[in-house]
Amino acid sequence: MENLKFDTNGLITTVVQDEASNEILMVAWMNSQSLQKTLESGETWFWSRSRQELWHKGGTSGNIQTVTEIRYDCDGDTLLVKVRPAGPACHTGENSCFYRKLEVT
Repeated sequence: MENLKFDTNGLITTVVQDEASNEILMVAWMNSQSLQKTLESGETWFWSRSRQELWHKGGTSGNIQTVTEIRYDCDGDTLLVKVRPAGPACHTGENSCFYRKLEVT
C-alpha cells in the first residue's frame, strides 16, 4: 500500500471490472481500512461517502464481488479491481452502473 496515494479525505477512486467480460461495473471509493478488508476477505469493501461508513458489496443484496486481481495506475491514485460478480453491480438491478449513455453528435 506504500505506492498508493489516498486523497485528503483518505480515499482512493476504485474502478470495478468484471474479469470475464471486461465490463466496467461500478466506481466507488476505498479507504485504507476497506482496502485491507478487501485484501483479507477476497470480496469488495468500500467507504460510503454519504453514510461515512464501510460497506460490503453484496452484504444486503447477496450480489457479492469476488476479487481476482487488484491493480493500481501509474500515479498510484486509482485502483482497478477485477471481480467475479455474483449478480448485478447496480442498485437499480442493472448489471453495470454504466447502463445509460449520452449521444455523441
